[in-house]
Amino acid sequence: MNSPQDSAATTATAEPSVRTDIIIAGRVFVPAKDVETFIAEAQSTYPIAAANPGNVSISFCVEDAATGTVTVLEQWASQEALDRHLATPEVMALFAKWSPHMRNEVRRFDVLNERDPRA
Repeated sequence: MNSPQDSAATTATAEPSVRTDIIIAGRVFVPAKDVETFIAEAQSTYPIAAANPGNVSISFCVEDAATGTVTVLEQWASQEALDRHLATPEVMALFAKWSPHMRNEVRRFDVLNERDPRA
């Protein structure tokens, strides 16, 4: 006979999550001479994201310094959480400063079927 914990675990595993996370992923391209400055300024928003209860993760990484390529990867619990982040003065200032100097190929994805990639 299954215990209540076994039943709860089975139910939790069998039922899809009702939460729809938001993934922000892609690349931005800044002038190669500015990539280190850009990455430092982008990473300075980590504490702002961490203070947002809807932030799951955020990462800006130099992919190729010679071409000014930066990989962006973020996960948010909801669109509302992402909107709160984007509305902060620090993030708005980052976009205002860098948008004219970068090519932005970052996209938003809705997570509807999250699973372990090894499964």
